[in-house]
Amino acid sequence: MEKLKSTLYNIQGVKKNLLVTAQKHLDTLTKPQGSLGRIEDLACRIIAIRDANTAGLSRKTIFTFAADHGVTEEGISAFPKEVTAQMVANFLDGGAAINVLAKHAGARVVVADLGVAVNLDPRPGLIIEKINYGTKNMARGPAMTRKECIRAIETGINLLSAEYEKGLDIAGTGEMGIGNTTSASAITAAFLKKPASSVTGRGTGINDESLRRKIRTVRQSIAVNRPSADDPLDVLTKVGGFEIAGLTGVILGAAAKKIPVVIDGFISGAAALCAYQLAPAAGDYMIASHCSAEQGHRLILDHMKQKPLLDLGLRLGEGTGAALSMLIVDAALKIYNDMATFSGAGVSEKNP
Repeated sequence: MEKLKSTLYNIQGVKKNLLVTAQKHLDTLTKPQGSLGRIEDLACRIIAIRDANTAGLSRKTIFTFAADHGVTEEGISAFPKEVTAQMVANFLDGGAAINVLAKHAGARVVVADLGVAVNLDPRPGLIIEKINYGTKNMARGPAMTRKECIRAIETGINLLSAEYEKGLDIAGTGEMGIGNTTSASAITAAFLKKPASSVTGRGTGINDESLRRKIRTVRQSIAVNRPSADDPLDVLTKVGGFEIAGLTGVILGAAAKKIPVVIDGFISGAAALCAYQLAPAAGDYMIASHCSAEQGHRLILDHMKQKPLLDLGLRLGEGTGAALSMLIVDAALKIYNDMATFSGAGVSEKNP
């Protein structure tokens, strides 16, 4: 708990004056003021997050955490839980979408087992920090203990810190866990006080009957556990997942170290919501990569006042949206650093 407490203590909002200073610089560049729209807003945010450090973002890491969910016992997923372990192997073999897109973005992928239901063979590239062999079935009781929840969060903080020591300019979040959209839906419902039907989507592509079952399961999980929105750890403990808690730690750790963190889709969004509830100032360091096809995701983004960079109907997870959006973040900083000024290029400015 001390690690979590110290991390929360070190999270401070960005200096708002840096946003103004950055925009003044952008206004001197050879373009009509504001003509690059949200790219300019993004550049200002990056400068403020990095405390006026304008160096490039070459050292990128996407944290893809894996864990299983006991709630799959309720028949809420189109895929069996064995797929979690199988996909971890695929990540390590370099064959998943996140591997392809991370390579394209120049990012490293950190794959960690925080709660896969089986023992994974140790192999290069795999970090094993198993909290337990999947969560319990949250439709019948708490998904985990409070101690497990804190341990998972602190594991995420530690893994972020380890990358920071190696050199880290920007982080991204990703996950793998069959059943985790159900957990994310319950987290969203608990914090935003929304009905299960308004936050629960089709996940990996379930049919209408399975969707109705999933909505009932989310509703039942809230009724059985009565998670308190005033206590974010209580929500995570009762209806969360080990990978979600771990990503909460990554986001908090990034904010404490003034590192921009690109949030992926709905599951990562649920982790971001947990981090935001624990430390609202952490929202200053988040960059919403995209808006998922999952209906609860937009509610999360609206609550945290985050505008997604992309809206492509993505619903894969893994960190794929984060990898794509890192390219846009790169572009925004390059505009800030490399574009000529009116005076430097000898271009006349706008008429008075």
